Amino acid sequence: MIVDRINNSHLYSALNPGIKRAFEYIQQADPSNIAAGRYEVDGENLYVMVQQYNTKPMEAGVWEAHRRYIDLQYVIQGAEKIGYANLSRLTQGEYDANRDFLPLFGEGEFLTLKSGDFVILMPEDAHMPGLAVDALAPVKKMVLKILVA
Repeated sequence: MIVDRINNSHLYSALNPGIKRAFEYIQQADPSNIAAGRYEVDGENLYVMVQQYNTKPMEAGVWEAHRRYIDLQYVIQGAEKIGYANLSRLTQGEYDANRDFLPLFGEGEFLTLKSGDFVILMPEDAHMPGLAVDALAPVKKMVLKILVA
């Protein structure tokens, strides 16, 4: 897992061609004005989900991981807590291949993502996104899904 500010994205472009392309998309797009929805960038190799929602209380959070995709989550507006843990620390539920969704159960750590922050989540990184920092509040973010080669 990598957490940083979007203005440091150039430091991570060499990690993976898909990650490089995802950061290029963020730079080309107008994140503040882009509407919520799904955007195809490179078919199933790279697509973007722009999400707008209100954060949720901790008890409503769900641990998840993905086998086929790396998540690059970029907070455009607002702030949210996100849980994180290595898969080996959690109990795995039944993987849904159609949704590339692995539910998990257990305990992890939490950090706060603010406007301008991003997190890169690899397949071994369980996460619990969308949690309220202090009170429920609106968030706008881009979730870029990068196919694992």
